[in-house]
Amino acid sequence: MKPPSQRQLRVGEEVRHALAMIFERGDFRDPDLASAHVTVTEVRASPDLKLMTVFITPLGGGDAAPLLAALKRATPFLRGQVAKSVRTKYAPDLVFRADTTIDAAARIEALFHSPEVRRDLDRDED
Repeated sequence: MKPPSQRQLRVGEEVRHALAMIFERGDFRDPDLASAHVTVTEVRASPDLKLMTVFITPLGGGDAAPLLAALKRATPFLRGQVAKSVRTKYAPDLVFRADTTIDAAARIEALFHSPEVRRDLDRDED
């Protein structure tokens, strides 16, 4: 698989910033989104820049499923807002996904501190 181009990375970052500003303003009609605190961790752009996969996590952790459902309902509004902020030939389609990298990092950290792994690590240092 080819790595993303500089253009994909730049436009993805612009979309991430635009979405972060939209969420910061919080002017949503949907009560699930109006009271939600969302962190946009990453935006991956397709090679033609027509599709943006947006990785989100609820601020402070928690279940992302209700938030993803609310974002799916608000996608047309968010797409329009992004189109106003980011100048591209086409308004990109937005697909929201839960970002699980923070959870994976926490599991790995917990493993490193477990007694079994700690014992093996201490043995290797001797």
